[in-house]
Amino acid sequence: MQKKLTTRQLALTGSMLFGLFFGAGNLIFPLILGAKAGSSLPLALLGLLITAVGIPLLGIVSIGLSRSEGLLDLSGRVSPTFRLLFTCALYLTIGPLFAIPRCAATSFTIGISPFAGERAWLWQLVFSALFFGAVLYFSLKPSKILDSVGKFLNPAFLLFLGIMLISALINPVQSVSSVFPTGDYVNSPFSAGFLQGYDTLDALASLAFGIIVIRTIRQLGVTEPEQVAVSTVKAGAVSMSLMALIYAATALVGAQSFGLYAERLSDPAFTGGDAFALIAHHYFGKGGGLLLAATVTLCCMKTAVGLVTSCSETFEEMFPGKLRYPQWAVLFSGASLLISNFGLSKIIAFSAPVLYFLYPLAIALILLGILGRFFGHARRVYQWTMGFTLAAAMLELCRVVGFQAVAEAAGRFLPLYSYGLGWLLPAALGFIIGMLRRKPQR
Repeated sequence: MQKKLTTRQLALTGSMLFGLFFGAGNLIFPLILGAKAGSSLPLALLGLLITAVGIPLLGIVSIGLSRSEGLLDLSGRVSPTFRLLFTCALYLTIGPLFAIPRCAATSFTIGISPFAGERAWLWQLVFSALFFGAVLYFSLKPSKILDSVGKFLNPAFLLFLGIMLISALINPVQSVSSVFPTGDYVNSPFSAGFLQGYDTLDALASLAFGIIVIRTIRQLGVTEPEQVAVSTVKAGAVSMSLMALIYAATALVGAQSFGLYAERLSDPAFTGGDAFALIAHHYFGKGGGLLLAATVTLCCMKTAVGLVTSCSETFEEMFPGKLRYPQWAVLFSGASLLISNFGLSKIIAFSAPVLYFLYPLAIALILLGILGRFFGHARRVYQWTMGFTLAAAMLELCRVVGFQAVAEAAGRFLPLYSYGLGWLLPAALGFIIGMLRRKPQR
């Protein structure tokens, strides 16, 4: 008889996966979306949920249904070169270059900086050293990640966050309908919300975390490939449902609390973290700052643990004989510690162009993994689709970094290019050509 996960094991695995996904970025970006979208919140939230919940869920489903062992296996269906380059780029993005340092920088900026005083740089260095010391401790015991994240860090985070959100929802500053949308949310709230979801990094992380959830399921005794795939999909559905609920509540709080930061919202340096600090102070006074500090630090720490674990396991597999898992974990934690001290605003600014380049490739690969059963995972379909998507992703990168001549030319022949979705048609065209040119199955 095939072993299946019990209800308790499924809930615990889903909780673990949620804990790995949900970092500080998942708090601050929905909040600022709600503040800027205002009365256009429904459309903006729909766009956000597609990229921040729907596509990450598809990423988990893709790993499960394609019966891949993770991103290395799935990306290897394109070519060995693509496997190496794309996997390195994705893991470095969600790892030591951006996402992991952002965890510590966000924790300090939102939770600790208001109490740091004049020598903020020194306090940030001390805080980041303690933060990554704890992250490394948990990461060096990857077999215990289900316990450390699913049982302890995640429930504590949800407790703190729940107190804040419920307090704000019960006593709103104003109604959502009274808040006028600003910026891109005036004319195109859906696409603005869709692109805001990129910043969460969750679609990229879904390809990375697939290997963790699959190994966890196997540790629980489920070894038959079909049941591993089914259990992976179910765990993904549990975690993403919880994420969608919190996204909606957080965005609603952001809109209802507009009056607390109306004058500062137009400032480019104002972030969802600043908004969270004002909301916490409004409802809890100075105690709110301490509550916020605990919430954000726990939130970021559990995500950093998952990222260091996933990156270290993958690089050990990609480069056998170079470094062992503990050495990779130390290296990534140390690099993240150094980069985190550059500050949150710089990390976010540098990551934006990379995300606009990688996201189209990640989404296309996810969809190919899901649809692969219909074309036998033929290599030509993967190659044509990813080739066209890569070309379009380069054009997206040109638009973001300000290459006006290229952007204007691309905008004339690529539908939805100005909305950041110019890669959709090329990806579809590449898929069609690949289907027509694939070798027939014998």
